[in-house]
Amino acid sequence: MDVLDEYTGHTDPGGAATRRDLGALTITKVSVGPMDNNAYLLVCTNTRDALLIDAANEPDRLMDVIGHGDDRPQLRTIVTTHQHWDHWQALGAVAGMCEPVTVAHPLDAPELPIPADTLVEHGDTIRVGDAELEVIHLRGHTPGSIALVYRGPDRPHLFTGDSLFPGGIGKTGSPEDFTSLIDDVQERVFETLPDDTWFYPGHGDDSTLGAQRQSLPEWRSRGW
Repeated sequence: MDVLDEYTGHTDPGGAATRRDLGALTITKVSVGPMDNNAYLLVCTNTRDALLIDAANEPDRLMDVIGHGDDRPQLRTIVTTHQHWDHWQALGAVAGMCEPVTVAHPLDAPELPIPADTLVEHGDTIRVGDAELEVIHLRGHTPGSIALVYRGPDRPHLFTGDSLFPGGIGKTGSPEDFTSLIDDVQERVFETLPDDTWFYPGHGDDSTLGAQRQSLPEWRSRGW
């Protein structure tokens, strides 16, 4: 698979992966499966330890992103952002090949195809080599949906699963779930992170919080 080093935040199903170099950490984004799911491979440049966010589909393509040579990073961790089936279709296969620690929130972990080795709550941290990711629990799309934030030297980098997209929050199943999610996104994301935070959703293109912030009242008023 081709891996392009000109990162734009856009990937195409079946197309090349794109890699972003943050110095201490690289982020590689690839689209997999028929639902255009984004998977993200984070690699610590010092230790060469790697973490995969959402082993969503096409395990062979995900392994191509990790690499096959002696210098490939070591996949130490797989984080599943939430329980929906399109985000874990390759979890069992990739975990079987690489034997990483699997991570999820306890409210969603029982729905995954393999047991989670580590359960995380809001405010916990997950390491990828020398780098640290903070867990943000965003309740509403599913009970145990989580986002991960890396506070990089340039800006924060936020991986939102299906809880936040350019143009709105994720789908919810009831007015109560909608209120829960929009409240969490506003209070735990927009009120705590700056406008230059770059966020990486579970499907589609990336954006920044600043580009979306003015739309929050519109999102809330249109409801679920």
